Amino acid sequence: MRVVLQRCSRAEVRIDGETVGKIGKGFLLLVGITDGDTTAQADILAKKVAQMRVFEDAEGKMNLALNDVDGAILSISQFTLYADCKKGNRPSFIRAARPETAAPLYDYFNERLRTEYGLHVETGRFGADMKVDFINDGPVTILLDSNEL
Repeated sequence: MRVVLQRCSRAEVRIDGETVGKIGKGFLLLVGITDGDTTAQADILAKKVAQMRVFEDAEGKMNLALNDVDGAILSISQFTLYADCKKGNRPSFIRAARPETAAPLYDYFNERLRTEYGLHVETGRFGADMKVDFINDGPVTILLDSNEL
Protein backbone atom coordinates (compact mmCIF):
# COMPACT_ATOMS: atom_id res chain seq x y z
CA MET A 1 0.00 0.00 0.00
CA ARG A 2 1.06 3.53 -0.68
CA VAL A 3 -0.25 6.71 0.86
CA VAL A 4 0.65 10.22 -0.21
CA LEU A 5 -0.03 12.36 2.86
CA GLN A 6 -0.44 16.08 2.29
CA ARG A 7 -0.94 18.47 5.17
CA CYS A 8 -3.69 20.86 4.16
CA SER A 9 -5.61 23.84 5.43
CA ARG A 10 -8.67 22.63 3.52
CA ALA A 11 -9.64 19.91 1.04
CA GLU A 12 -12.73 19.02 -0.95
CA VAL A 13 -13.72 16.31 -3.42
CA ARG A 14 -16.50 16.68 -5.99
CA ILE A 15 -18.18 14.13 -8.21
CA ASP A 16 -20.33 15.42 -11.08
CA GLY A 17 -20.28 18.89 -9.49
CA GLU A 18 -21.52 17.62 -6.09
CA THR A 19 -19.30 17.90 -3.01
CA VAL A 20 -19.06 14.43 -1.45
CA GLY A 21 -16.26 15.09 1.05
CA LYS A 22 -14.87 18.24 2.64
CA ILE A 23 -12.52 19.04 5.52
CA GLY A 24 -10.71 21.99 7.03
CA LYS A 25 -7.28 21.56 8.61
CA GLY A 26 -5.86 18.07 8.33
CA PHE A 27 -4.58 15.56 5.81
CA LEU A 28 -5.45 14.87 2.22
CA LEU A 29 -4.56 11.21 1.70
CA LEU A 30 -4.13 9.62 -1.71
CA VAL A 31 -4.35 5.86 -1.12
CA GLY A 32 -3.03 3.27 -3.59
CA ILE A 33 -3.39 -0.49 -3.24
CA THR A 34 -1.51 -3.21 -5.10
CA ASP A 35 -2.04 -6.96 -5.37
CA GLY A 36 -0.95 -8.76 -2.23
CA ASP A 37 -1.66 -5.88 0.13
CA THR A 38 -3.20 -7.00 3.41
CA THR A 39 -5.16 -5.67 6.37
CA ALA A 40 -1.93 -5.89 8.37
CA GLN A 41 -0.33 -3.37 6.01
CA ALA A 42 -3.42 -1.16 6.23
CA ASP A 43 -3.14 -1.29 10.04
CA ILE A 44 0.50 -0.19 9.89
CA LEU A 45 -0.28 2.70 7.55
CA ALA A 46 -3.33 3.81 9.56
CA LYS A 47 -1.20 3.95 12.71
CA LYS A 48 1.54 5.87 10.91
CA VAL A 49 -0.94 8.41 9.49
CA ALA A 50 -2.72 8.87 12.83
CA GLN A 51 0.53 9.43 14.70
CA MET A 52 2.36 11.50 12.06
CA ARG A 53 3.59 14.66 13.84
CA VAL A 54 3.73 17.31 11.12
CA PHE A 55 1.75 20.16 12.67
CA GLU A 56 3.59 23.01 14.37
CA ASP A 57 3.63 23.36 18.14
CA ALA A 58 3.87 26.67 20.05
CA GLU A 59 7.59 26.83 19.24
CA GLY A 60 7.06 26.38 15.49
CA LYS A 61 8.40 22.80 15.42
CA MET A 62 6.55 20.04 13.56
CA ASN A 63 5.65 18.16 16.70
CA LEU A 64 1.86 17.72 16.79
CA ALA A 65 -0.33 14.94 15.39
CA LEU A 66 -3.75 15.21 13.78
CA ASN A 67 -5.70 14.66 17.02
CA ASP A 68 -3.59 17.35 18.74
CA VAL A 69 -4.88 19.98 16.30
CA ASP A 70 -8.46 18.67 15.92
CA GLY A 71 -7.71 17.88 12.29
CA ALA A 72 -9.59 15.66 9.86
CA ILE A 73 -8.79 13.46 6.87
CA LEU A 74 -10.00 13.49 3.29
CA SER A 75 -9.08 10.07 1.88
CA ILE A 76 -9.09 9.50 -1.88
CA SER A 77 -8.52 6.16 -3.60
CA GLN A 78 -5.71 6.55 -6.12
CA PHE A 79 -4.81 3.55 -8.30
CA THR A 80 -2.36 5.68 -10.30
CA LEU A 81 0.11 5.53 -7.38
CA TYR A 82 1.06 2.15 -8.83
CA ALA A 83 1.73 3.41 -12.35
CA ASP A 84 4.59 1.68 -14.12
CA CYS A 85 6.36 4.20 -16.34
CA LYS A 86 9.39 2.13 -17.37
CA LYS A 87 8.34 1.55 -20.99
CA GLY A 88 7.28 4.37 -23.26
CA ASN A 89 5.24 7.36 -22.25
CA ARG A 90 1.91 5.71 -21.48
CA PRO A 91 1.83 4.37 -17.90
CA SER A 92 0.71 0.84 -17.18
CA PHE A 93 -1.52 0.29 -14.16
CA ILE A 94 -1.18 -3.47 -14.02
CA ARG A 95 0.31 -3.29 -10.51
CA ALA A 96 -2.79 -1.59 -9.11
CA ALA A 97 -5.10 -4.04 -7.36
CA ARG A 98 -8.41 -4.85 -9.05
CA PRO A 99 -11.42 -2.99 -7.62
CA GLU A 100 -12.88 -6.12 -6.00
CA THR A 101 -9.67 -6.40 -3.95
CA ALA A 102 -8.78 -2.73 -3.52
CA ALA A 103 -12.18 -1.31 -2.51
CA PRO A 104 -12.64 -3.44 0.63
CA LEU A 105 -9.05 -2.77 1.76
CA TYR A 106 -9.47 0.98 1.15
CA ASP A 107 -12.69 0.92 3.22
CA TYR A 108 -10.93 -1.07 5.95
CA PHE A 109 -8.07 1.46 6.09
CA ASN A 110 -10.48 4.39 6.47
CA GLU A 111 -12.53 2.57 9.09
CA ARG A 112 -9.39 1.85 11.14
CA LEU A 113 -8.56 5.56 11.13
CA ARG A 114 -12.07 6.26 12.44
CA THR A 115 -12.47 3.51 15.02
CA GLU A 116 -8.94 2.83 16.25
CA TYR A 117 -7.72 6.45 16.27
CA GLY A 118 -10.95 8.44 16.61
CA LEU A 119 -10.31 10.52 13.50
CA HIS A 120 -12.92 12.24 11.36
CA VAL A 121 -12.50 10.77 7.87
CA GLU A 122 -14.28 11.97 4.75
CA THR A 123 -13.85 10.08 1.48
CA GLY A 124 -14.42 10.31 -2.20
CA ARG A 125 -16.15 7.47 -4.03
CA PHE A 126 -14.04 4.49 -5.01
CA GLY A 127 -13.62 4.26 -8.80
CA ALA A 128 -15.39 7.55 -9.53
CA ASP A 129 -14.04 10.42 -11.62
CA MET A 130 -13.28 12.87 -8.82
CA LYS A 131 -12.20 16.48 -8.76
CA VAL A 132 -10.04 17.21 -5.73
CA ASP A 133 -9.32 20.74 -4.58
CA PHE A 134 -7.05 21.51 -1.63
CA ILE A 135 -4.52 23.90 -0.19
CA ASN A 136 -1.27 22.15 0.69
CA ASP A 137 -0.09 23.73 3.93
CA GLY A 138 3.66 24.18 4.11
CA PRO A 139 3.83 22.54 1.63
CA VAL A 140 4.15 19.26 3.50
CA THR A 141 3.91 16.10 1.37
CA ILE A 142 5.06 12.69 2.61
CA LEU A 143 5.11 9.38 0.77
CA LEU A 144 4.38 6.31 2.91
CA ASP A 145 4.86 2.82 1.49
CA SER A 146 3.92 -0.20 3.59
CA ASN A 147 6.88 -2.13 2.16
CA GLU A 148 9.26 0.45 3.60
CA LEU A 149 7.81 0.73 7.12
